[in-house]
Amino acid sequence: MLAIQAVRAGGPEVLEVVDLPVPSPAAGQILVRHQAVGLNYIDTYHRTGLYPLKTPAVIGLEAAGIVEAIGDGVTRFRVGDRVAYNGTLGAYAEAAVLPADRAVKVPDGVSLEIAAAALLKGMTAEFLVRRCFHVKPGHTVLIHAAAGGVGQILVQWCKGLDATVIATVGSEAKAAIARDLGADHVIDYSRDEVAAKVAEITGGRGVAVVYDGVGKDTWEASLKSLAKRGMLVTFGNASGPVPPFAPLELGAKSAYVTRPRLFDYIASTEELDESAEALFAVIGSGAVKIDIGQTFPLAEARAAHEALEGRRTTGATLLIP
Repeated sequence: MLAIQAVRAGGPEVLEVVDLPVPSPAAGQILVRHQAVGLNYIDTYHRTGLYPLKTPAVIGLEAAGIVEAIGDGVTRFRVGDRVAYNGTLGAYAEAAVLPADRAVKVPDGVSLEIAAAALLKGMTAEFLVRRCFHVKPGHTVLIHAAAGGVGQILVQWCKGLDATVIATVGSEAKAAIARDLGADHVIDYSRDEVAAKVAEITGGRGVAVVYDGVGKDTWEASLKSLAKRGMLVTFGNASGPVPPFAPLELGAKSAYVTRPRLFDYIASTEELDESAEALFAVIGSGAVKIDIGQTFPLAEARAAHEALEGRRTTGATLLIP
């Protein structure tokens, strides 16, 4: 089968197309024939070595497809079921084996392409707005990179919870996307000073929560944008890791900072199923629409990484086997 390996840590050039045997499921595992593979920023962290891996390694954490075989003891799925998964390394391939208790069924009415585009990003949005910080009506929230995959879902989900959304983007084209998604205010950080604009919009009060998947470049603005007792949720490193800081810096506003990981919020099968159910419910209701901004053949994963890191993507990106 065709697969993509990172042969060492480095830039997109370390991704190579290889031919590997189709794996067989062991006890408790399923073999999934992929129909679509999700591209996520965490894939670049694995590729660069920010999150170290033993190489060569087939990267990728998200895909959707059809169960082709099951191992001994599996009762959760049957051959032919439509499933999706995230969190199991090895998705950049035509097929993969994974523990049965780490996949979820894709409901009727949700395509496998939408499932692959939405699962990791959508579950990230789910835990961010429902469990990490509970967004409620009347809250004002700041969402960085609002035209990106997670950002688009966050904007829609927060609007569905009757929050006021301030979105940041890097271009006028992406500003239009954020507005179309329902953002109440849009800041172009290529032109405007974010914290000053947030202060202007909020009358100096700041926001209840900042959702920051950008990292280093937005860290200072995120801290300055918080209201008293506000929470900065730094959940990604698109521009690099945030710099070291002293807890004393939080004292001016009695602020909170958390660095959560999705996989700690879907650690059990029960949590995984509950998160998927909530995500598929908002997709099914139409409250959250998933934008597949671009697709690449799986063999062109290198070009997909170049586009992602070059900020030439919007919404979700899929690799198609």
